[in-house]
Amino acid sequence: MPRALSFKARDPDATKARILKAAKAEFAKNGLSGARVDDIAARARTNKRMLYHYFGNKEELFRITLEDAYAGIREAEAKLEIEKDDPLTALKRLVRFTWGYYLANPEFITLVNSENLHKARHIKVSSRIKELSRPFVGRMRALLERGAAAGVFRRDLDAVQVNITIAAIGYYYLTNRFTGSIVFERDLMSGKALGDRLDFNIKTVLRLVCTPETLARLEKGE
Repeated sequence: MPRALSFKARDPDATKARILKAAKAEFAKNGLSGARVDDIAARARTNKRMLYHYFGNKEELFRITLEDAYAGIREAEAKLEIEKDDPLTALKRLVRFTWGYYLANPEFITLVNSENLHKARHIKVSSRIKELSRPFVGRMRALLERGAAAGVFRRDLDAVQVNITIAAIGYYYLTNRFTGSIVFERDLMSGKALGDRLDFNIKTVLRLVCTPETLARLEKGE
């Protein structure tokens, strides 16, 4: 046992990675207020002393966990390389990606919800979040400009508004899936419902950004 502990102490990157993974799970499940440092340390197979050594305190750990979560979606999005696609294909792929990422990474949504309860006080002071967000908005701006130049997208579009809409039409559906299933008397998480929603999301965004001429062609199946 002492040998194993000594090995872990010499591998700080692995220890920090385990703590972050454990923190993401605990914060996503219980929020900042409900998560306990003891539980995070136990899940990470370490102790509170090491957690405080690497991350300072629970508030700092939460901020870094949020940064890590945002980095995850931004890095995955960048790998799409949508700049290599024609504008319509790129936009469709981006909508599909966002929906798929939310489904595959539900902890991202719950972490963002938790931070909104705290009025973004953690990411407000994060320079890393700003660094991650600027390319994200810039990528959409470049896509919209390419589409407008090609005559398929409107020229009066705001990249921030389009990004918010793509996120919102998936985000709201999933954060309200339990109440929505009761209110609308429909299983919102069945395979068919999820497929129908993705199709609706894509069509909604296309109707928002495309020119009337482009929409007419799409409706004709061209």
